[in-house]
Amino acid sequence: MATGTAFVSTPRSNRLLAALPPKDYDGLLPLLKPVSLPLGMALYESGGLQGYVYFPTSSIVSLLYVLEDGSSAEIAVTGCEGLVGIALFMGGETTPSRAVVQSAGQGYRIRAAALKTKFEAGGALQLLLLRFTQALITQMTQTAVCNRHHAVDQQLCRWLLLSLDRLPANDLVMTQELIANMLGVRREGVTEAAGKLQADGLIEYSRGRITVLDRARLEARVCECYAVVKKEYDRLLPQGVLESV
Repeated sequence: MATGTAFVSTPRSNRLLAALPPKDYDGLLPLLKPVSLPLGMALYESGGLQGYVYFPTSSIVSLLYVLEDGSSAEIAVTGCEGLVGIALFMGGETTPSRAVVQSAGQGYRIRAAALKTKFEAGGALQLLLLRFTQALITQMTQTAVCNRHHAVDQQLCRWLLLSLDRLPANDLVMTQELIANMLGVRREGVTEAAGKLQADGLIEYSRGRITVLDRARLEARVCECYAVVKKEYDRLLPQGVLESV
């Protein structure tokens, strides 16, 4: 969606919810409550019990692993294509990662016990959540490979594209310090990488706001990791995938 276009959040703004058959969607709808997700809000902490599962619509949530010295690195992002809180229905109940709002916006939440009951009933919802989980694992795996083998500017391109795929606009509000924390690199590395992209006319960066000017060239610059993740999400979670379930 182009920048400046008014966005109205509804449950169907989340692609997982939108992919549910009408009967399953209608059964879940009364249990969903709208929620504002401000920048920096922690949806759950490492090792903490998860009281709710969140379905973002216009926000992005980062899954972070925090080391003992306080440094952190992003292991995955979730936005309108998914949910936050897979440990609940995968049987783990807790997780060693944190979930923090990276880009402020709206979403819906459902009580953990309510979603777990729906999941255990099987059917379309269970299949959809399991497919999303597989796609999320792919993103986590590819992020680890990317951070180990690819240059910071390629990592930044991947991060920008994954974020844009999960937002209703073409820009992000994000400081270089926060980006560095997400990527697990030094701030100077992000400054240099963002400067290259801006000098080449791919992005515009000013006062903590990044606007993508040429997505096609950004996709040409990125490493293969972005395509691997996007292909897996598209394969597992196409529009209307469960209409026949």
